[in-house]
Amino acid sequence: MTTSAAAVASAAENLHHEFLSFRLGDEEYGIDILKVQEIRGYDTVTRLANTPDFIKGVIDLRGTIVPIIDMRVKFKLPRAEYDQFTVVIILNVASRTIGMVVDGVSDVITLGANDIRAIPELGSAIDTRYLYGVGTLGERMILLLDIERLMTSGEMALLSDAASFDSTDVRGEHHDQ
Repeated sequence: MTTSAAAVASAAENLHHEFLSFRLGDEEYGIDILKVQEIRGYDTVTRLANTPDFIKGVIDLRGTIVPIIDMRVKFKLPRAEYDQFTVVIILNVASRTIGMVVDGVSDVITLGANDIRAIPELGSAIDTRYLYGVGTLGERMILLLDIERLMTSGEMALLSDAASFDSTDVRGEHHDQ
């Protein structure tokens, strides 16, 4: 390896990525901090008819209609009472604004390449297609979500319809803005 190639390889190993960590039940998850627009306390949502259970509804965020996803329901975790720690993480994913309800936000963590491990082979019993690694920080293990892949997956296709709700009138006719 040449000196410049070794320097590039060394620099790549020293790259650090920041993640917002949050809790769902007993597990800690992390998402790319660059996808996060803001963090808000949970507030009531407007329900939408004929939507999957994991879509709680929509909120009006400063004039933008934002679909809200309950991650507990999405990940088939037991339901929990919403409390003062329940928050909505507002994300910018694939040119859309989406909110996701989580049990609580922990902190922003920085992980280097050596702190991120591959997902172990778990067989077909557990769906790992939306995880891209396990972050280790001391004794903590953080499941790193590929939030872009999750929110743009086929089963979440309804999000594009819900996110465009603000440009559709009550008769369902679309209007260009």
